[in-house]
Amino acid sequence: MASYLIYVGIVIGVAAMAAAIVYGTQNQQNYIPKDAIPAPATEQGAFSSPSGLGAQLNKEKWHADPFGDIAKKVRGQAGK
Repeated sequence: MASYLIYVGIVIGVAAMAAAIVYGTQNQQNYIPKDAIPAPATEQGAFSSPSGLGAQLNKEKWHADPFGDIAKKVRGQAGK
């Protein structure tokens, strides 16, 4: 009898989390202003994992690294 209560608790917990996720997603979509400007990454498209199991990723183009010269200097000092 006690194991059934554990399984019922797990099912209720999973259902509650799913409901909270669905509610939160729908609630956020309702509050997107009509004059919102999309981020550049959203305009560059997206791709999914070939297996279909991975997350959907943005095809954001990489930008110049503002700290690239500092990182190169630190790497040079670490190699000595």
